[in-house]
Amino acid sequence: MSQGKSGVPFAPGQAPACTAREVLDRVGGKWSIGILVAASHGPVRFTELERQVEGISRRMLTLTLRNLERDGLLRRTVHPAAPPRVEYAATAMALELHESLVALTTWAERHRTAIADARAAYDREHCAER
Repeated sequence: MSQGKSGVPFAPGQAPACTAREVLDRVGGKWSIGILVAASHGPVRFTELERQVEGISRRMLTLTLRNLERDGLLRRTVHPAAPPRVEYAATAMALELHESLVALTTWAERHRTAIADARAAYDREHCAER
C-alpha cells in the first residue's frame, strides 16, 4: 500500500482525494488560468497556447498542460499527420469553471492600478520606518 502526504495508506489503484487547497493551487496557478481560458474557446494547439499565454516557457507549458490533463480539466487529442497535430480542449468540468476564471481575471485587470498604488503607499510608509 502507498501512503499519501498525511501518511494514511490508500489501496493500490485508489487515488487519494484532492483537498480543496490542492485544487485551488492547480487552477489558480501562475499559468493555469490563461491556459484554461484559451482552451475554453475551443480546441487550441500547443503553439497557439505558447503565443497566447504571455511569458510561459515551452517546458512550463508542457508541465502545466500535463497537470491540467491529469486533473481532468483538459482533453489532449493527437491527430495523425506528419508531424502529429496535438490539440487541447477544455472538458465539461473546465467549461463550468470558465465563468469564474473570467470574472477573476476581469476583476484583477480592473483593480491592478489601485493595487499597485496601495502597494507603493504601503512600501513608502513601511520602508520609511526602517
